[in-house]
Amino acid sequence: MARAGLALAILLSAANAAISAETSPPWAESILSGTQPVAGLSGKIDPDTLKALRDRGEHLFTGHFTTADGVGRPFATQAIVPTKRKRPPQNQFFRSAGLDANACAGCHNMPVAGGAGEFVTNVFVSEGFESADFESLDPQFSNERGTNHLFGAGLVELLAREMTRDLQAIRRSTLDSARISGETVTGKLVSKGVHFGTITAHPDGMLDLTEVDGVDADLVIRPFTQKGVMTSLRQFTVNALNHHHGIQAVERFGKRWTGEDDFDGDGVADEIADADIAALVAWQAGLQPPVRRAPEDEAWQKAAEHGNAVFDELQCSACHIRALPLSSLEFVDPGPVDMAGTLRSGEAEADAVYDLALLEWAKDLPRDEEGNWLVPLFGDLKRHVIADQEVSAFGNELLAQRFVERNVFMTTELWGLESTAPYGHRNDMTTMDEAIRAHGGAARASRDAYIAAEEADRSALIAFLRTLVIGEAE
Repeated sequence: MARAGLALAILLSAANAAISAETSPPWAESILSGTQPVAGLSGKIDPDTLKALRDRGEHLFTGHFTTADGVGRPFATQAIVPTKRKRPPQNQFFRSAGLDANACAGCHNMPVAGGAGEFVTNVFVSEGFESADFESLDPQFSNERGTNHLFGAGLVELLAREMTRDLQAIRRSTLDSARISGETVTGKLVSKGVHFGTITAHPDGMLDLTEVDGVDADLVIRPFTQKGVMTSLRQFTVNALNHHHGIQAVERFGKRWTGEDDFDGDGVADEIADADIAALVAWQAGLQPPVRRAPEDEAWQKAAEHGNAVFDELQCSACHIRALPLSSLEFVDPGPVDMAGTLRSGEAEADAVYDLALLEWAKDLPRDEEGNWLVPLFGDLKRHVIADQEVSAFGNELLAQRFVERNVFMTTELWGLESTAPYGHRNDMTTMDEAIRAHGGAARASRDAYIAAEEADRSALIAFLRTLVIGEAE
């Protein structure tokens, strides 16, 4: 079946919504019919249209989905690849495999919508086998994960895209050099000051990827989730809608990929269209980045200033890099490097471009001497081994995820840290001190230095980290 372009899909979706609005009263128990999709999304989006799109996205993110919207997936699983069940589960809500939430903001709510979640909002990541017998809280079958915040997520995705482009350009140039020279050539994989190992090319075009570090062999930076396995906000949104709500995106579960318009067999066809996925992406991408807030207490201010220096002395900034440079704030949707099942650039008649520079918070982003925006994420968008035999708290999962080893996790971005307690990938550490002491593997030296430091230095570091907050939403 031929793929309709994004712009056409948005216009059709708007038309369908208008028809639905004529037959549905304003008190209808349906979020998707609550406001109309925004039409005409192609090319660079003007400020008024971007605001309308983000308003629609916020409406969908904070509202409670119902069966009228398509909640439930009796004959489909939570798997990211459309997977049929042998039989429907007895209970619609199933804590270990979804449905496990009524609204996106049901979990992403600290300190405001789009934020993190407490231990009670933990989710259970599993493969989504066709048999519910494997859907269990047992760590043999699922990994328990805390809810990450989404503030600054658009900037994170833009950084990941630029870093992917850099790494793949190095791969191309290394291959070209080997072919032209007739000799084996090794290229260093470095982007924005972050080292991802090396790649070796032979004259016959063969590649040695054994020294690639912290990124998949395709050199695509996947910045989302604790394991770094989600490429984009769009992929994350499509996955989460199906997993947590049983709301299935047409772009993955529709006729193009499954041959059906009601793959999950709940009686609701084409549950959420490309246009509404675009609205959810635009709202998340435009969430303001967390900030550093100066404490009112003078003693705290002084301690935080000292802790700022301790952060570097203990080499925390080796992985939790204070800021990464970003050359453009233009967020293109759909994105360029998603895999099949998520709408990609080139599959739409015209991509939409959301200029994040139009948002109020963008004026506060610092810039370097070359004109790049500096994104203060305190991270490196790289995976690291984070546990060892002696310090193993962060290596407690039994299942690998997307070929990422059990003791390997993405560096947590520290911006917003004070606003997102508890800590750790399972939300099971109540203090920052506990989380620091749990660092093993590649972070072991910094952890040991922290423990060996004077109490005043450790206290000052915590004072500094507690200034990293999520501000009020726009």
